[in-house]
Order: sequence, then C-alpha cells, then structure tokens
Amino acid sequence: MGSAKYMVAKLALIVLSGLFQTGIAQLQNIKNDRFWDTANGEPIYSQGGGIFLFKDPKTGQEKYYWYGAYYREAELYRKDPSCTQPRDNFIAVTCYSSTDMVNWKFEDYVLDRNEVDQHYDSTRWMGRLGVAFVQEIEQYAMFIQHDAGVLIALSDSPKGPFKWHQRLDMTATIGTPNTGDQTLFTDPDTEKSYLVYSYGRGRHKIYVSEIGVKEGMVDLLDCTQVFRGKGREGNCMFKYKGKYYIFASNLYGWDSSYAYYLVADNVRGPYLPTNEMLVTPGCMDDYAHITQTGFFVNVKGSRQETVVYCGDRWANFAGNGLGYNQWFPMSFDGETPYFNSLHSWNFDATTGEWSVADDNNYVKNGSFEADRRYIPSPKKPIQEQLRGWNTLIYQGNVIVVGEKESPVLNYFNTQADRKYVVGEKSLNIEDKVRFKRKVYQTIESSPYVALKDGDYTLTAKVKCNGIFNKLEMYAESGAKIKSISIGTNNSLWVTVILDDVKVKDNKVEIGFVAEGEAGASCQVDDVTFVKK
Repeated sequence: MGSAKYMVAKLALIVLSGLFQTGIAQLQNIKNDRFWDTANGEPIYSQGGGIFLFKDPKTGQEKYYWYGAYYREAELYRKDPSCTQPRDNFIAVTCYSSTDMVNWKFEDYVLDRNEVDQHYDSTRWMGRLGVAFVQEIEQYAMFIQHDAGVLIALSDSPKGPFKWHQRLDMTATIGTPNTGDQTLFTDPDTEKSYLVYSYGRGRHKIYVSEIGVKEGMVDLLDCTQVFRGKGREGNCMFKYKGKYYIFASNLYGWDSSYAYYLVADNVRGPYLPTNEMLVTPGCMDDYAHITQTGFFVNVKGSRQETVVYCGDRWANFAGNGLGYNQWFPMSFDGETPYFNSLHSWNFDATTGEWSVADDNNYVKNGSFEADRRYIPSPKKPIQEQLRGWNTLIYQGNVIVVGEKESPVLNYFNTQADRKYVVGEKSLNIEDKVRFKRKVYQTIESSPYVALKDGDYTLTAKVKCNGIFNKLEMYAESGAKIKSISIGTNNSLWVTVILDDVKVKDNKVEIGFVAEGEAGASCQVDDVTFVKK
C-alpha cells in the first residue's frame, strides 16, 4: 500500500516480475501517513472494519477479505486535506481482497446504503463492523453498528452482497440499545467467532459474545463482561501463542490515544490485570502513530507469525494527518505486546517476516498531530509537554498547566497553512517576552527497531515572524553537533534540510534552538529523519 504513484508503481514491478507467484520470499512495502490505493490505482476507502481469512468462492483459494465503511467525507478529505469535514455520511461497506496483505483488489460495495434504507428510514451512523462465517447455515454474517443498535446482514459469499437479516437492540443484554464500539474476532483454533464491544454509555465496560444461530436467526448466544473500569472504545481482539488480547483506546472522540490492552488464557477471561488496562509499550510517544485502535490481523507465515496492528486514523473528522489506515507489526516480550511505530516497513506474508524500510521516518509525532488540544492542557488529557517532544525554557515564561502566561507549545494551522503542511497542528515557538528555548526529541534503537549508525537527512517545514537572534535546526550524535540556521523572515512555509547527519551508537538528538525577542514566533511542521 501507499500513494497512488509510488506504491502502485513499485508493487506493479514486483507482481509483473512473477517472483511472488514462484513462492520466493518477497518483502513488499507498507507505507503509512498517506492515502492508500488498490493494486490498479483505485482509492481505498475502508474505515472501522476488519480483515478476515475466507476461501474465494470461485477458486477455493484462501484470501484476506478487508471490510470497512466508506464515508462521503473520506473522499472529500482525500481530495482536499486542508479542510476537516464536520460529520460522517455513510455510503456503503466496501470489500477488498488480497493474498499478501499488500496488494489489494476492490471486490464490491457489499452492503449498500439503499439496502439499509429499505428496512430503516432514519440512518444516522453506520460503522465498526466485521464478518464471520456461520457454519450452521453456511452464511457470512456482517455485524455493524447502526444508530442505537447492531445490524446483522447475511450473504452466501464473502464478496456479498449482504442483505438485511435482523437488527439487535442490546438493552436486554447490557442495558443500552447500542454498543459503545465493537469489532469481530474469529478464534483461529476453534473457528468460533465473537463480537467484542463496550457498553453504550460511558464505555466503561467491555463484553465478549459468541456469534451463532438462535431460534433460526443469526444472533449473539451469550454475554460475558470482561472489563469494568475507565471508559474505553475501539475495542478489538486477537490471539497469539495461546493468549487472548483485548485492545482499546481512550475516549478522545475521533482523535488518537494510547493503545491499552488486557491478556487472558480463555476468550471469556479472566483478563488481567483485573479491570485495569495496561498501556502498550512503544505507543506512548505518538499515541500509537496517531491512531485509534482498529483491529488486528494474524499472518502465519512459513517462518514466523506476525500480528499486524491496523489502526484507524479518522483524519477526515479529526484533521490529524494523511491516510485512514495505519498498519504496524507488533513484537512481543513474553506475553507483553510492543507497538512498533513505523512510517515505512517491508512485509512478506508468505514467510511472515517484516523489516524496517530504508525510507522510514524515525521521528515520532513529526507532524505534531498526536495532541488534540493546545499544550500545555488542563483538560483531558492533562499534559505539560508535546507528545514525543521536550521543551526546555532557558529564558522567558515557564510552562505551567493552566497558567495564562505559559507559552503555548503547539499551533493550530489555518486552512491556508494546510495547503503546505500536514494536519491541523504544528510546533509553536513563541513568547510574549524575550525568550531562549530548545525543543528536542531523542531518537534511539528500540528493542525491536534499530536506529542504524550512518548518514541521515533531517528536514522540516518552517515559517516565522518577528526578531530572532538565533534560530537553528540541529542534530547531535556521538558528542558531535550539526546545525543549520533557519531564515527568520519566512512568513510562508519553507523546507529546511540538514544533510549528512552522522548517527553514532544508535542514538541521536534532533531539535530546534530559538532565541527571540518578545512577540517573535516560529512554527515547525512535518519533521523527518531518514537514512540516506
């Protein structure tokens, strides 16, 4: 996956070479932070869905089928990312298929809005869906949030079309007619499928229900509460090495958050730690690469099994970057999952192996979109520093949460700004008094992703106004500092490039140093650090 020009061209060369068909291991690229296309260049519109392994009804070949919601605003935002859309308008559920998790083919609109409107005339919201094969009736069942209820639609084929079956009111089951959020999980060992969902109000409870047939209708057979605590949404599940994992995100609307998890030996629990979800290591510096938990896919290759985190980025409603689908390989330390925040990585579904791509951007929260509010923020989440970045004040007003004179560390881009930079927010360096400041990020090897020694290029987009006595972008590694002066009369966005940065001992500090007069301001966005 990737941009229409770069990714499709690259993947086309791989496919045309015939190497994949021969079974030779082929690492293919998955690139985040951009809109994705099918193998033949059609835009992919799939949000809040899931990927499931089914057999192609014509060939019998096992394929990955990816289902998701297509909203009109997703198309509008892709055409003009400078404008955040105000609401959602459901068009259809899309279905894409693939044999390698990288090259996708559009199959069809498998549940059309017209099909729903024939049975229900006031649809406001549809989303958060999954598909299970119900063996008792040999039908494929789609479960999808539908206003204050859960719609079940059936099809003879994984390719649809899905037709209205029944609509569940969850009140008798959990006390609210709707689920707070939901996904569908199929146990690869038992082939039983489950709906994983939260309580409809406050989302402070999580449930697991087996899917089956009840009184001749596809339904939920039971209900097990597996969590009661702080509000969580984006509920999803996977199984790895015999352990069941439930993941969820915070209640930040369309915005990103930590990825939280629980672990159990049985699908119905008990999940540990009891009623206290843990923050996934690796997700903290950029709120899981600016995503909300979406769903997971287990790829069992000939050499290893890789769990792929498939995060939702609701950019069309949150304005928080490019691309709706952001995928990452997970690692594990025993039963502790680790989130690998990558811009670009290579994957071979045949072997299950993955690696960091040469063009990976190692900066966390480089577009400054992880923070949903002005920082420092006295409101949820209470936060003093920008996610992934540190600001040191040498002179000027100090950073204090809730203090009127505290400098604001981020800037909300105008629509005109967003013609040149990504997303609603950027770094803000300014003060009402004379100031000296450093904003920096330390990049180093993680347990599973190495920052290799060698030459790198540091880039950023910058604009500034007022008087600066010093304004530089720098990189420091191995006790050596390299810097470049930033022009101080750039009222429009310009790209600043610091080339040939040498990384030593797998660690580097990058950042910006500013010495400005009262009222001087500088905005920074789209910071990248890429190996040459």
